[in-house]
Amino acid sequence: MTTRTRFSIGELVHHTKFDYRGVIVDVDPVYAGSDEWYETVARSRPPKDQPWYHVLVDEHTHSTYVAERHLEPDTRGEQIDHPALGQFFDRFMQGRYSRQGEPGAH
Repeated sequence: MTTRTRFSIGELVHHTKFDYRGVIVDVDPVYAGSDEWYETVARSRPPKDQPWYHVLVDEHTHSTYVAERHLEPDTRGEQIDHPALGQFFDRFMQGRYSRQGEPGAH
């Protein structure tokens, strides 16, 4: 069975619980962290059998690991400010980030 993900790499998102913006840099079809991290950090106990996302947080230097149920599309369409952006992307067009040579990158 293949898990469908709602978001993809390069997409801007908004965290509904903690009210921050960010960009997806990696996707896990199911939870891929440790049981210890889940027990300590994921206090709302999001489902492990649904997608989780690695997100660079706007105007901060850290990234987060977020369950799909806590994310929604970011409709502002503005770039984010994060020092690691260049490690993942080299362009921002039509409200999303991409790397040159990726499908959809012009």
